[in-house]
Amino acid sequence: MAKDPIHLENRESLARRQMSPTAGRNSKPIAGILKDILPQNAKVLEIASGTGEHAVAMCNTRPDILWQSSDPDARSRLSQDAWRTTCPKQIYPSLDIDTTKLEWWGGFSSFDVIFCANMIHIAPWSAALGLAKGASQLLSENGLAILYGPFLEGAKTAESNLKFDLNLKARNPLWGVRSLDSVKHMFADVGFNLRARYEMPKENRILIFSRP
Repeated sequence: MAKDPIHLENRESLARRQMSPTAGRNSKPIAGILKDILPQNAKVLEIASGTGEHAVAMCNTRPDILWQSSDPDARSRLSQDAWRTTCPKQIYPSLDIDTTKLEWWGGFSSFDVIFCANMIHIAPWSAALGLAKGASQLLSENGLAILYGPFLEGAKTAESNLKFDLNLKARNPLWGVRSLDSVKHMFADVGFNLRARYEMPKENRILIFSRP
């Protein structure tokens, strides 16, 4: 059986650095929001870091933070490690993390922030559940879980996201744009509430969860 793709775009490469058109568009808007939200000297764990470009954008914006990239895909980790040479004192070597694995968080110390962009709609729901459970285990008392991507929001859902949802499910019935309500309930089950929601370009959202 063919392995599912780890992304849905055509990427260019320069040596080991991959360049994502999506990250090229959204990394600066995301950094523009998160620069005022991340705690001072925050230690951030990024799940499904892809090319590694988000880490560079955030560390260039906030030179006080430390960033741990990760991905279950070996080629993506090579790209992340190639990009980290831009900020070697802030970005750690990438780790092989798969949130569908049982107790994937074992052996880690705590983090102040867990960030995940554009993963939960191209992964089985078990990956999202594992992400939330890991956040409950790894985040410090005042820690933040931050998601970026498209979401279904009932009658307010953009037509483009409804079409995207159908396209994803045609590719793999385990995929799909997740409903905001289901994501809120998933985090509520592990002790987190939705603290903030930001509207982003291309009908994406930033969701920020924290403990009450």
